[in-house]
Amino acid sequence: MFWKKWHVKPNIYIIEKVSNVMKSDYISRSKKITDTYFDIFKRFLKFGFLAWGGPVAQIDMIRQELVEEEKWVSQKTFNRILGVYQALPGPEAHELCVYFGMVARGRLGGFLAGLGFMLPGFLLILFLSWFYITIGINSPILASLFFGIQAAVIALIFRAVHRIGKSVITNYWLLLPFFLTVAGEILKIHFLITLISSGLIYLFLNRRKFLISFLLITIFLIGIIGYSAYIPIADSNGISTNSNEVQSSSHVTLLSLFGSGLKSGLLTFGGAYTVIPFLRNDAVNLGKWMTDAAFLDGLGLSGILPAPLVIFGTFVGYLGGGFLGALAVTAGIFLPAFGFTLVLFKVIEKLSQNKTCSHFLNGVTAGVVGIITVTAIDLFRIQIINLFSLILVILSLIILYRWKSKLNVPVVVISAGLISLLATFLQL
Repeated sequence: MFWKKWHVKPNIYIIEKVSNVMKSDYISRSKKITDTYFDIFKRFLKFGFLAWGGPVAQIDMIRQELVEEEKWVSQKTFNRILGVYQALPGPEAHELCVYFGMVARGRLGGFLAGLGFMLPGFLLILFLSWFYITIGINSPILASLFFGIQAAVIALIFRAVHRIGKSVITNYWLLLPFFLTVAGEILKIHFLITLISSGLIYLFLNRRKFLISFLLITIFLIGIIGYSAYIPIADSNGISTNSNEVQSSSHVTLLSLFGSGLKSGLLTFGGAYTVIPFLRNDAVNLGKWMTDAAFLDGLGLSGILPAPLVIFGTFVGYLGGGFLGALAVTAGIFLPAFGFTLVLFKVIEKLSQNKTCSHFLNGVTAGVVGIITVTAIDLFRIQIINLFSLILVILSLIILYRWKSKLNVPVVVISAGLISLLATFLQL
């Protein structure tokens, strides 16, 4: 009897202690959340209208209100969740909104939160896309304005390459997938081959399996050499490897536009700028429904809006298929950001803590940086056509690095456009 009493009490104490921990964790997450579905939509719609300054500023705004002021979750929980989303593709700020909406009111709350956050930027870029097509292309004044915007956007891309590369390539081993991907991009090898190879090579290097890594690198290099040797043979037989013929946008289907958006949404590792090479490849190189200049215009327009940068996909879709095309690309890009949280959050959270998966994704991300680097150089070579545009790029870069402000991106983009417009009037 004494033994039974002694045995039961500690277990009751343990159960009560565990229950209290779970209870306190639950309270820290939802005790003060009284928002209705409409309140959630309204709150995150407000965040969407105030989403200036890029992902860092957007995340800090969400953290300030929902963690420090409203205390929907603890700071420790917020840091853990943010770490998970940084390992996943998609705009982290939008994914955090979906997460907080789900904490408050389940899956419907998460959907409303994500919709509210993206809606202001979506509607604004949709209007600007219509304006660009109906007025902008044929207006000499707006053409001059966009000339300056294009130069500023190229500066933004180069800064993104530096910032993402600095945070991603944290050791010498990661330089290997970076340079292999650069070589693959120059030779026009499909990005899936180079990215999967990058992930596998770094995974085995990190595990000190140097022989397997060496074999993978050897196979990759042999493939590159063989492919580069095949190109002139194909050309001599009349097989065009890079047609310059521009197809009509009528050949672009809504399904292909959705597929382009979905592929881009699944490959946004390390920031929204990683979407650029994949959407550009589909829209400019393969689908040929827009030019590089128009693509940069879309990036410039999205840079001056309160929205995640990936919203420029709406512009790309609009030029490919009008209003329905804009909806298709936007839905594809944002589907993973909604889906990972609403459907697969627990599974993804476990995978993100798996070291094998983490090392593979690190190698893939280093490869993505290589793809962005080649894209930035290509755009610079195509669009920077005179000394004036080069000066605009340099000035934009200096301001972006020297002026630390949440509004530096929209200010730089707008200022570069206005300087170009002024130069046109002065005939510089």
